Amino acid sequence: MNMTQICFSEIGTVIYEQKKADFSLNADEMLIRTCYSLVSAGTELAKLTGLQQVNYPFIPGNRAVGQVIEIGNSMQDFSVGDYVFAHTPHISHTKPGRFCVKVPGKMNPCHATLVGLGLVAMTVLRVARPELGDHAAVIGMGVVGNLCGQLLRNAGVEVVAIDTVEKRLEIARRCAIPHTFSANKQNIQTEIMNLTNGRGVDYVVEATGNPETIDLATSICMKQGEIILLGSPRGEYATDMVPLLNSVHLWRPHGSIQLRGAHEWRYPLYPDGYTKHSMARNAEIFFRLMESNQVHIEELITHIIPPDQAESAYDGLLNHPDQYLGVIFDWTNTSCY
Repeated sequence: MNMTQICFSEIGTVIYEQKKADFSLNADEMLIRTCYSLVSAGTELAKLTGLQQVNYPFIPGNRAVGQVIEIGNSMQDFSVGDYVFAHTPHISHTKPGRFCVKVPGKMNPCHATLVGLGLVAMTVLRVARPELGDHAAVIGMGVVGNLCGQLLRNAGVEVVAIDTVEKRLEIARRCAIPHTFSANKQNIQTEIMNLTNGRGVDYVVEATGNPETIDLATSICMKQGEIILLGSPRGEYATDMVPLLNSVHLWRPHGSIQLRGAHEWRYPLYPDGYTKHSMARNAEIFFRLMESNQVHIEELITHIIPPDQAESAYDGLLNHPDQYLGVIFDWTNTSCY
């Protein structure tokens, strides 16, 4: 059959191509036709620009919603016609890999693509376990950072949003994140200390992947607070490590800080009877929050575009962050649909 896909043919080059593919199914496999796929901007731009090394040509993407169009004989949990979320690339037809969950029947399939980044954001609440009345600062108001801020707010945490792009801070305010600060301001540390009565925040969530933000994170974190690395650190940062190490080792003035990793894949894909949390359980919870309007979704989607315009989408995310935030590819009108 014919299928289409988005491809990074080499560093900095995005193409949209059509290919023939054989989707013969084993008994435990199914074929889905992609409806919508969400750009995971941090990860995909890193691979497009060469900041994260991959083998080219490379097929990007891993957050998509599609409809089941064929199913293997032994598949019992899914049926033809089901809408599913899967970690599949920007491709018109594909067989989902290890992780695949049903989308609730009344949910907009386009909006459901955001559950993938919701799973990333939710990891912070699993590893940090914030409590009612705590303060948390989220550095980076991309989709992941924004969703993390919303989830923390739902947990009763006073959330501070930090970004260099004013438009993203405006979107954060529309998503009911009350405190927003521009990272461009010289007095951001003073303002956050005033907000927290001089204590600093209990948690700092680093959601950009930029290692330079560790300096800001340690300056606003309270004694015995936690810094959670939500964004995958990328790029080089040459600095004196002693201040960072002292903030972990020493007691005064803002010492004994803990560093935690919050990578979504630390949890099993499905309930295993031994671990409370799993990717599937997190997806179920996030879908429930979406259905009850406890997280803002529409405000995060700035562009829904056909995949043959992928080059402009990545250019916008890379060079115009004040205009591009959540970008979704709409596959429903492609020639292979």
